[in-house]
Amino acid sequence: MAHDIAPDAARARSERHHISRSRIRGRGYFQRLGPGIVTGAADDDPSGIGTYSQVGAATGNRLLWSAPVLLPLAFAVQEACARLALVTGKGLAGIIRERLPRPLLFLCVALVTIANTVNIAADIGSMSAALRLLVPVPQFLGVVGFGVLIVLAEVYVPYHRYAKGLRWLCLSLLAYVAVLFVANVDWPQVGLDLVIPRIEWGRTDIALLIGLAGTTISPYLFFWQSAEEMEARAAEKDYAVNEMHIRAMRGDVFAGMATGVFVMAAIMITASATLHRAGITTVQTAEQAAQALTPLAGPFAGVLFLLGIVGTGLLSVPVLAGATSYAIAETFGWRGSLERRPSQARAFYAVILVSIVVGLALNLIGLDPIQFLFIAAVTNGLAAPILMAVIWWLARDERLLGRWRSPLWSRILLGVAIVTMAALPVLWLIAPA
Repeated sequence: MAHDIAPDAARARSERHHISRSRIRGRGYFQRLGPGIVTGAADDDPSGIGTYSQVGAATGNRLLWSAPVLLPLAFAVQEACARLALVTGKGLAGIIRERLPRPLLFLCVALVTIANTVNIAADIGSMSAALRLLVPVPQFLGVVGFGVLIVLAEVYVPYHRYAKGLRWLCLSLLAYVAVLFVANVDWPQVGLDLVIPRIEWGRTDIALLIGLAGTTISPYLFFWQSAEEMEARAAEKDYAVNEMHIRAMRGDVFAGMATGVFVMAAIMITASATLHRAGITTVQTAEQAAQALTPLAGPFAGVLFLLGIVGTGLLSVPVLAGATSYAIAETFGWRGSLERRPSQARAFYAVILVSIVVGLALNLIGLDPIQFLFIAAVTNGLAAPILMAVIWWLARDERLLGRWRSPLWSRILLGVAIVTMAALPVLWLIAPA
């Protein structure tokens, strides 16, 4: 009798992994989502808002077709990252350390560290610029204030509690969706622009596409997704991967990325219907970016813009710093986890602190915060292809994942994403200025 009961008990325990997301459909949808929704929402960070606003202002809806194109590619990358961690119980850097040459590990970690640090600087700078729309504080004072707030939250708030809060911060992005109902949007033309690619052959459009791809398929999301899956798996005893876990993970990741790309499209359409139509084709200041929300909020557009930028910044900057810290900790074999207290993982939290401090220092170079956001997106776009190629190689490895290696459709989509993002910088070099 004991031999008959034990397998059932073990199966029941294993199926409790991510029980909150075991069903994606039905009532209570938002509460059941897990790491995927946090990752997807972090994708629409201040860098994303700045980039999508810039593209919509500069080109109208001409590049709107990139949203449905990028969705399956972003999903394939994040699904592979989640799969690797779900099956192995290790983060992305830890898997690279075990399976691939050490120089390649150092290259991957260096790429994500540089991209994340630039992104942190841009995000915190934009949060301070948005604050100045309402409160006349010096830019750097606002930068320092937000930096201190984020460090204290990430260090002293337990991970599982913080993750729940992150999900609700996603709601700040709905302001851009609401604008669509009050702005004068040409919906028939939007429908055509979503399905008919239009591009002007030149470096301007190619650079905008690099920024769009870079902020939608961002290196920090690769490491964060795997780290969150690793954290969730570590919290379960007697864990064993099964088909239910894979299906739930896939639904969670798709829901997160679909949400992120939907908001991406909403911001681009909003900027097109407001800024581009008003003749504003270059978004250089927070005031100009906030004008996209004027049809909804009128004189309170600055307040709504501040809430959106600060809400997504408080969501994304801890993700950026945490992703860097997880990657470096796994590289050097340090004890590292957001579930540990700082006294239990000093090196891990030191990396978080240093990442944010360097991000603060980069705000001294004098770039306009809104322009800095686009630079961060392009940095991500240049770093991503190498990391994606490594993920593709690992996700297809049957010795590593066994029967749970990525299916053919996933490998094809991920391969298309790699080729596309690697080709864009080449096209930029050969395109006319």
